[in-house]
Amino acid sequence: MRRAATKKAEGTSEWSRRRLLGILAAAVAVAVLLLGGLVYAVYLAVSGVGGEASANTGVATGETERSMVARGAAHRDEIAAELMLTVPEGAAFPASHPGTTSAKAPEIKIPTGTGANGPAFVMTGFPQTPEGAIGQLAQIDLAVLQSMSLSTAEEVYNAWALPGGARAEDWWITASVRAFLSSTGMGEVKDPNASVSLEPAAALVKGTDGPDWATVCVLMKVSATYKSEGQIAFAHCERMQWVGGRWMVAPGAPPAPAPATWPGTQLAHEAGWRTWSTDHTEPTNPGDHGDHGHHEGEH
Repeated sequence: MRRAATKKAEGTSEWSRRRLLGILAAAVAVAVLLLGGLVYAVYLAVSGVGGEASANTGVATGETERSMVARGAAHRDEIAAELMLTVPEGAAFPASHPGTTSAKAPEIKIPTGTGANGPAFVMTGFPQTPEGAIGQLAQIDLAVLQSMSLSTAEEVYNAWALPGGARAEDWWITASVRAFLSSTGMGEVKDPNASVSLEPAAALVKGTDGPDWATVCVLMKVSATYKSEGQIAFAHCERMQWVGGRWMVAPGAPPAPAPATWPGTQLAHEAGWRTWSTDHTEPTNPGDHGDHGHHEGEH
């Protein structure tokens, strides 16, 4: 009887781990599906303007030059909507590509910010550079996804998003939270026995339009514990705009979904992800351009 009970416990543990991994994957996949149709429609509309754009069959893997002169809304829409590398769903899991780590992936230095809490208790104080926008986006994601609360997602989005974008309930990070909570049957807030932690692992600057606007992407390792443990890569791109001394989520259609690849793999390198490296240099003030980060992220 004791051996039978042990086998049952082991089976339950394995089932729970598989279920948790499925839940993590679903939380990402649901949001991507919700976003994908709109993004593709926008991309077709943008690429249909002129034969040169429609003839371009490549995918975005990061900026090729840093634009210091703003060209306007149409150019921003084109940057945001450009499709990124399509990867299989399994690419997000650590066991999917064993032994394929790439030592050649370049680094991108991300500032630490001032450490002060801004609106909705999100850490702020990042400089007015594309790397600063990445640092701020990562903090927005951390605040929402570690809490796994729908009310927190709404509060953070309303505090950090400019008018003219998606509604808080339609934001794809909110959709990820909703999918996670729904799949686990937790209601509107995370179970006290569950934990979700995130570690920024890679990032890229998809494109810029002047010093006040950029589309940037972050790639995080997500670790979740709920009756078992699981890990998955979480990728997120946003338009970001410098307003009132801080980076905020900019108006417009959401960017094309970012490729969720396990950090450090060859596929992550091919997708354009650059290894996250923390820049501990403190800017004289959050809005100081200086030379800080102007050439990081370019390739």
